[in-house]
Amino acid sequence: MKYLLNNIPVSERPRERLEIHGSSALADYELIAIILETGSKNNSVLNVARQLTMYFNNLNQLNEATISELMDIKGIGKAKAIKILAVVELGKRINLPIEYGDMITSPKSSYLYLKNELENLNQETFKCLYLNSRNNIIAERVISIGTLDQTIVHPRDILKWALKYSAYGILVAHNHPSGDSHPSQMDIKVTQTLIEATSTMGIAFVDHIIIGKNNYYSFSEKKAVFH
Repeated sequence: MKYLLNNIPVSERPRERLEIHGSSALADYELIAIILETGSKNNSVLNVARQLTMYFNNLNQLNEATISELMDIKGIGKAKAIKILAVVELGKRINLPIEYGDMITSPKSSYLYLKNELENLNQETFKCLYLNSRNNIIAERVISIGTLDQTIVHPRDILKWALKYSAYGILVAHNHPSGDSHPSQMDIKVTQTLIEATSTMGIAFVDHIIIGKNNYYSFSEKKAVFH
């Protein structure tokens, strides 16, 4: 029996069910209906989605589907067929193995990695590298941009991304526009605070690098404030 979407109680419609129960609670055809968004004049989007799942015996067959095959299904035109294939391709890419970035092997390698980006800035810029257990960079973010000689950093702004990326450890860095990489009292205080905060969260604090003009300061290299 065919039902138009307007005849279905709101709480039983795919979008609302996903919002309430989560995506895993939805059947294949309901997820497809959300992607399609609309059906045809006398055929609801749910019916079109069901027809698609019947046309292809299992979802894996969508990996090899063509635009013309999808358009054989009543209610699916070229635009919807292209949308489906785009979603299928995204699914493939999501499942690709993660390619990790550069590996941080030493304070000097950290400096060389960050030097070109931070050395010539005229404002203090605080950046964090998020690392896996092998010290590969899995993500990096600019945390804050300050004035000529000061930037304000709060541990929560760094740690929220560490949790999001499931990082094993972090390495923070900032520049001194003056060119002198020697740490200020504020730099030392920020480093101490971050060490305490990461320790509480079970995240490794790898280093704090200060970048000057053709020079750098590494808290781990100098064994400063590390316990």
